[in-house]
Amino acid sequence: MKYKKNNKFIIHGGKQLHGEVFVQGSKNASLPIMSACLLSKEKIVLKHIPDIVDVHNMILILKKLGVKIIKRNGNLYINSQQANGEKLDCKLAKTMRSSLFLLGSMLSRFKTATITAPGGCKIGKRPIDIHIQALKKLNVKVFNDGELIHFDASKAKASKVKLRLASVGATENIIQFSSLLEGKTVIENPAKEPEVVDLANFLNSMGAKITGAGTNKITIYGVKSLYGTIYTPAGDRIATGTILIAVAFAGGKVEIKNSIPEQNEKLLQILVKMGCKIKIKNDIITISKTSSLKSVGEIATGYYPNFPTDLQSMMLALSCVASGKTCVSENIFENRFLTIPELEKMGANITKIHEKQVVVNGVKMLTGAKVKALDLRGGASLVLAGLYAKGVTEVSNAHFIDRGYDHLEDVLTKLGADIRRI
Repeated sequence: MKYKKNNKFIIHGGKQLHGEVFVQGSKNASLPIMSACLLSKEKIVLKHIPDIVDVHNMILILKKLGVKIIKRNGNLYINSQQANGEKLDCKLAKTMRSSLFLLGSMLSRFKTATITAPGGCKIGKRPIDIHIQALKKLNVKVFNDGELIHFDASKAKASKVKLRLASVGATENIIQFSSLLEGKTVIENPAKEPEVVDLANFLNSMGAKITGAGTNKITIYGVKSLYGTIYTPAGDRIATGTILIAVAFAGGKVEIKNSIPEQNEKLLQILVKMGCKIKIKNDIITISKTSSLKSVGEIATGYYPNFPTDLQSMMLALSCVASGKTCVSENIFENRFLTIPELEKMGANITKIHEKQVVVNGVKMLTGAKVKALDLRGGASLVLAGLYAKGVTEVSNAHFIDRGYDHLEDVLTKLGADIRRI
């Protein structure tokens, strides 16, 4: 997928969705797994990797570090044998937050690394101090030089690391760094997200010794080397959630394949309470919606297994057309309500209580309008609102949406939506 800032989505609302979807590979698992390929000098094949801007940029960053990558038919063929970089390309790193995931693997491979402040969506402060504090516990030396941060792992030692917050990125960095670090490293209060488990499973398939991923304590026994592997990341739980919410907006009946239903348990419970019908069989979720929606009263985000912050913007938008009041609380990022003014252009009734809480009063109809995506998930929420809205909705800044969705317009078109990219 190419990065084009002038792209827009044009949506004619009112079309129901019917059919089936095979969910794309997980964005939030694929990126750290790609990073971890630096840890092996043998050939690696990653299957069903989403064609999204963030993956494209990660490929460019890895190539700058000397990694050979061939992309073919949704698969990546990766060979890091000749990798020789120690400094991330500053321009590329600023395009995506996930470039920070390379810190752990770079330090493990090269024993030194230099990074700049990473980019990504401007949904909050997202400090990297948790990463730095964790690495310092492993005797990594850290030096600041203006915008650049230098790391020296030449005297690193395995140890116990207790995270102040259950940071996904910090957990994944420590897992990568410790996989080849002699001794036993223990992470207390780690992130429990499925993507962390996916990363651990990937590394274990290469010969790593990691236990406890997805629990309150992760233990890593350092090994001398990691082998090549063939690995397929799990289906994307946020993309799955996006399709579920799209059907809740537009109505109809859709079968979603390559899902892991328990990863979206909180969302499924909410959608049932709102009036949707859900059926689950193995990795298939079938959702149907034929009547109007009703409020569930309250939605609050939290660390996994609580309701995910990445689905909050879309559920806030859906609450705009559910009868009654809904209190939406954002407990992870402080700038997750950037899309509210855009939803209000479409007729939404939202009252901000404070920085991390709003009250949504459901309305009977939204009206198409010219709106703009300001971040990845907020942009997706505007597309989904456009599926329901009367008239035409134009969503500009489509490049934000392309960061995490593999041609979202094609997926929705196949289900019957009237959406096109210009």
